[in-house]
Amino acid sequence: MSRSPLRPREAYRAFVPVATRWHDNDIYGHANNVVYYAWFDTAVNSWLIEAGLLDLDSTDADAPIGLVAETGCRYAAAVRYPQELEVGLAVARLGNSSVTYHLGLFVAGEEQAAAEAHYTHVYVDRESHRPVALPAHWRARFAELA
Repeated sequence: MSRSPLRPREAYRAFVPVATRWHDNDIYGHANNVVYYAWFDTAVNSWLIEAGLLDLDSTDADAPIGLVAETGCRYAAAVRYPQELEVGLAVARLGNSSVTYHLGLFVAGEEQAAAEAHYTHVYVDRESHRPVALPAHWRARFAELA
């Protein structure tokens, strides 16, 4: 079965460093697949915090919250402890109330991704959990990754 190659490093607009940990390795000596999702989630949320779109101490009841609606991952090479990694981020689709990211997991300095994922946040009202339009300044920040 053939499949398209993973996106190259230059397909991503921002990078977030992540470190492997001893307990990330599984019995086969490489990071367990569930750990990849934690790295992707950490990278997206780190970027959101840095971009001013996620304030963990916010009491702003009007600020929307992002809920993960879909994820998927393709694996190409094993990573393991101890390695320094980088997660590349790009916005693949910017909807009215949603953002879909392309994410690439790279061993630091490597050109080829070890894995790639897609990840969709739907932004909703904090109380009703109904989708809400992204504020204009949020759209501008997301556009930086497009």
